[in-house]
Amino acid sequence: MGKGAAAERFFSDKEAFHDIAQIASELPGAQHYVGGNAALIGQKFATNSDLKILLCGPVGPKLHELLDDNVFVPPESLQEADEFHLILEYQAGEEWGRLKAPHANRFIFSHDLSNGAMNMLEVFVSSLEEFQPDLVVLSGLHMMEGQSKELQRKRLLEVVTSISDIPTGIPVHLELASMTNKELMRSIVHQQVFPAVTSLGLNEQELLFLSQAASGPHSSLSSWNGVPDVGMVSDILFWILKEHGRSKSRASDLTRIHFHTLVYHILATVDGHWANQLAAVAAGARVAGTQACATEAIDANRVSLQAPHEFMTSHSEVGSRIVINPNEPVAEWHREGISFHFTPVLVCKDPIRTVGLGDAISAEGLFYSEVRPHS
Repeated sequence: MGKGAAAERFFSDKEAFHDIAQIASELPGAQHYVGGNAALIGQKFATNSDLKILLCGPVGPKLHELLDDNVFVPPESLQEADEFHLILEYQAGEEWGRLKAPHANRFIFSHDLSNGAMNMLEVFVSSLEEFQPDLVVLSGLHMMEGQSKELQRKRLLEVVTSISDIPTGIPVHLELASMTNKELMRSIVHQQVFPAVTSLGLNEQELLFLSQAASGPHSSLSSWNGVPDVGMVSDILFWILKEHGRSKSRASDLTRIHFHTLVYHILATVDGHWANQLAAVAAGARVAGTQACATEAIDANRVSLQAPHEFMTSHSEVGSRIVINPNEPVAEWHREGISFHFTPVLVCKDPIRTVGLGDAISAEGLFYSEVRPHS
């Protein structure tokens, strides 16, 4: 909260968590929303009435009732009780003890064992044959932090096997989320999860943590100081795609990363695999402004522009200096076969809700992205 950074943690005491969740749930002003990254991405897709969504994950009665009609849940995914994630949201300037939040954000905690064990993964993959998807979205790997090391290792290998069972040619997007376990993050990068997915979605916390865990660029930085430096961010994105992405010498499927931070987004893609990046990154920025303010369109009186007006595209090698043109605000640059599309974000000044923003951004970006069939 002191840094205004989004975070999520596993709450290990089952009894205490259930007491807190029950009291919170029964408060007169209690608000129940769809939770979980995959469900939120599914809900965002479902706002397009011609899309059909298959959602696999532990779905309890309350969640099932809240889901859009276009979201289909296989019977094997239904369970008797809901899992709850508790969200503590704060506005910019709110104080707690000696801490004062520089901007609005949220802290999430849960004791969610069924998501943590990725219980529904096999159900999901077995449902795909009948469903015939055009896109697969996975999330929840961060929930494994509540599992023992041995179980994490075993489950990750099964995750990779399941992903490889998804029919070839269907893009697979992995949405990352807040983590503290470097070993788990290292395993996700190295144990073939990255090469098995086509696309990644992440924020500045996850990006820096990934670099720290896998000894990437700028990994000696302990945390971002204010707005993450664009050149540093693009160095890390470049490194992920160069080290773990698709190339002539590497049989990896990873060709796309959609990065989001409060004031700007970057879409990095390996050339030849994606099209319509400009629209995709712009759509992600637009939804960040409308969803946080809960408005249909961007309301100019309620948003502010805080993105850097000029920046260097790299710090680890000679980058170019880019000055943002207000008439064409999406900036583009290239580096060794990788294209970068940068957009400023119109940030909501008094957000109604910050939770699920990253999921909405990733969903919109995917919706407008065009996949080029692999030759």
